[in-house]
Amino acid sequence: MPQRYRILLPVVSLAVLLALTFWMQPRAMSYFGLNLLFNLAVPIALATIAQMMIIMVNDIDLSLGAFVSLVACVTATWLNDAPLTGVLILLLLVLSYAAMGAVIHVLELPAIVVTLGMSFVWGGLALFILPTPGGAAPGWLRTLMTVKPPLMPMAVVAAILIAVVTHLMVMRSGLGTVLRGLGGNARSVARAGWNVTLLKATAYGLAGLFGVLAGMALVGLTTSADANIALRYTLLSIAGVILGGGEFIGGKVSPVGAVIGALTLTLAASFLSFLRLSPDWQIGAQGAILILVLTARLLFSRRGAAA
Repeated sequence: MPQRYRILLPVVSLAVLLALTFWMQPRAMSYFGLNLLFNLAVPIALATIAQMMIIMVNDIDLSLGAFVSLVACVTATWLNDAPLTGVLILLLLVLSYAAMGAVIHVLELPAIVVTLGMSFVWGGLALFILPTPGGAAPGWLRTLMTVKPPLMPMAVVAAILIAVVTHLMVMRSGLGTVLRGLGGNARSVARAGWNVTLLKATAYGLAGLFGVLAGMALVGLTTSADANIALRYTLLSIAGVILGGGEFIGGKVSPVGAVIGALTLTLAASFLSFLRLSPDWQIGAQGAILILVLTARLLFSRRGAAA
């Protein structure tokens, strides 16, 4: 019973917010309206999946927002001006993330402290590459992110693809099963003969890969970059994973739920704007929405356990 509510509640939350948005702004019930509502959903969804990879192995990443910002700066400069160099830098960043996961496991360091420290490293590198806002998105990336599919906006189509691909990767593949097992019981995985250090590095490497995709998608939408462009993605990604049915321990995650959680948070920002709520209060209001959903999930979980 609780497992069913794990995915049901994010769906209901998104549906309710969408209905309220359409009620307040009927013109949003169109191709163009949906495109505006979910315009920034793709990078947020990718960042949420990146965070999910870390939470899946019982860690948490406080550097993700700074990392996505760094990727955005690399994309808007090196990837645009010298594509080969840009690709090599992005590949090096993914490998650096994998190495960070290995170091955390081998030295038995708390991930929350290491990632917090790395957030300053990523932020410093971003400022070194792009001291002031600027740069430009590569033409092919801008074209990809602004393409207009016939039936649904690009953001919705991309979200569906991300959900399907990550579901198959995490929930259906052998590697995904082992990684979730690592979060559930690392000792059992080690006793089964798996290299836990390599698995931890793989989880972090996948997080780095999706973080790179998030930064690239963000630049494709904004057409430029800034060293602080995605700092809020750290908290948004954590909220998206938890809102989507994930838990901080036990390797319990839901890729589809995480994407839905990211869509819900994106829509919540648009909904609060329609309410003409001050930007200073919008973050608090988003937190209140998250608390309400989590409270409902807890109540349903307890009811299912009692039954």
